[in-house]
Amino acid sequence: MAGDEGSFEQLFERHRRQVGRIGGRFFLQREQIEEIIQDTFTKAYFALNTYHGTHPASFKAWLTQIAVNCCYDHLRRARRRPEQGFGDIEETEAQEFAAQLRSPPMDVETQLISRDLAAKLLSRLSADDRLVLTLLDVEGFSVAEIAEMTNWSISKVKVRAHRARANLRRVLQRYL
Repeated sequence: MAGDEGSFEQLFERHRRQVGRIGGRFFLQREQIEEIIQDTFTKAYFALNTYHGTHPASFKAWLTQIAVNCCYDHLRRARRRPEQGFGDIEETEAQEFAAQLRSPPMDVETQLISRDLAAKLLSRLSADDRLVLTLLDVEGFSVAEIAEMTNWSISKVKVRAHRARANLRRVLQRYL
């Protein structure tokens, strides 16, 4: 498949959203996320000959590792030129968020508002905290898989996840 552009295009279509979600945990602007997607798939295309997975889930893990590394590369560059993030959570948003936590959303509009508020809350966490929570709770990777992707030890992943959840609870407490 190393030279088959049609097959690679299918892989792109199949995994684009996953890479975009990972990029979205690091960056807030759509242009930055698109850049992560492009960089990830460019690096994956040229590294396909190094992929030796034996089952479909291993490709997802391999691609996620490339995406995480691309995000870290972009973060290093962004530190040299910091940009603005999400604005502060307004009082009305905080009240709405607290009400939504008590009763699950039913309609599409409420779900979109909830997603926006969740993104604002997550933006208050460090990139590493957002990453570990996303990989564990959204993408469903195991602790061992995350350790391999991030080049962290298994115990560091567990500690980081515990601290990330604690930090998220502290952020939530400010608005409840």
